[in-house]
Amino acid sequence: MKWLMALIGLSLLAAGSASAATTGDAHEAPAGFVDRPVVALDWTLAETLTGLGVRAMGVGQVETYASWVAQPALPQGTRDLGLRTQPNLEQLAALAPDDILISPMLASLTPRLSAIAPVTSVAIYTPDADTWQTLVAATRQLGKLTQREPQAEQLIRQSTARLAGYAAALRQQSARDGQALRPLLMVQFMDDRHVRIFGDNSLFQAVIERMGIDNAWQGDTNAWGFATVSLEKLVTLKGRMVVVEPLPPGGREALARNGLWQAMPGVRENSAASAPLFLPPVWSFGALPSANRFADLLARHLLDEDLLDEDLLDEHLFNDHTDTALDGEPAPEGEITDGHP
Repeated sequence: MKWLMALIGLSLLAAGSASAATTGDAHEAPAGFVDRPVVALDWTLAETLTGLGVRAMGVGQVETYASWVAQPALPQGTRDLGLRTQPNLEQLAALAPDDILISPMLASLTPRLSAIAPVTSVAIYTPDADTWQTLVAATRQLGKLTQREPQAEQLIRQSTARLAGYAAALRQQSARDGQALRPLLMVQFMDDRHVRIFGDNSLFQAVIERMGIDNAWQGDTNAWGFATVSLEKLVTLKGRMVVVEPLPPGGREALARNGLWQAMPGVRENSAASAPLFLPPVWSFGALPSANRFADLLARHLLDEDLLDEDLLDEHLFNDHTDTALDGEPAPEGEITDGHP
C-alpha cells in the first residue's frame, strides 16, 4: 500500500503546513500561501480556503476555530473578526475586502455586510443533495473566486483518491481476515446524556460511504446531517461507536460514572475490536479538508499497520490530541445551539 501512503503525503502537503492563526497584524503570507482580499465568517469556507493555500484577510472566531476545527490550521496572521454571527463591522470596514464569504446560515447578516463589500454565499449542506458533490462544487466555487482553480481541482482529485485508497485497503483487510468491518455510530456529545448522531447528509456519512463502511444510524437527520438522541437510544443500536471530541464538561471521568454509557455494548465488552473510538476534534460541518482529516483518523484506528504505514502520515493529525486537552471546552461563543452547527 505504499502508493496509498505516498498519495496521502502529497495531499497533506497540498493543504499547507501553516501554524496556528494569530490575531496580530498580518505580514507577508506564510510559505505555501497567497493573500487574497476576502474574509470568511464561516469556518467551513475558511478551512477550504486554507486547503487551497489562500490566506483570507480575516476569519470569524479564530481562536475557537483552533479548538473545534483544529486542522487545517489557519495561516499565521489571519485576523480575528469576532463572532461568526456578530462580526466586528468596524474592523471589516477597515479591512475593506473585495468579498465577504458567508454560508446561507448567516444570510441575515447580508444587509449589514453588503454595505461594506459584496457578499458571496456558498452553499455547503443542502437538503436532498449529494453532500460530497456539494463539497466539490463549493471547492470549485472558492477556487474560481480566489484564482486558485488548479489547487481546487488538485484538492478534489486527491480527496477522492484518498478515500478510494482507504476503501481498497479496508476491503483487502476484510478479505484477508475473513471478517466484515462493523458499522459505525458517529457521535458528538452535547451533554452527558445526549449526543448528536450523524447520518444522511452529514460530512461523516459522506466519508464512510466512500470508504466502504456502513452507518449503524439509519434514522432521520436534519439539514446538517445529524439528529440529537439520548444515550438510551444508542444502547439499542448495533455498531462501533466513534466519538468526535471535544467532550462536555467532565469528559471521560463523567462517562466512567455514567451507567448508560457503561451499558453500551462496546464499552461493556471492553474489547479492542469493539471499544469506542475517541477522535480529536474534526469540524463535523466541514468541507474536503475536514473530510480528509476524518478519513485519516478513522484509517489510523481501523487499518492494520501493514496496510497503513504511520511513518508516512502527517504527525500533526494525531499529536494535537490528549484525553483532557479539550475537556470542559464550552460551546463556541456565539455558537448556534438549537440544532444548527
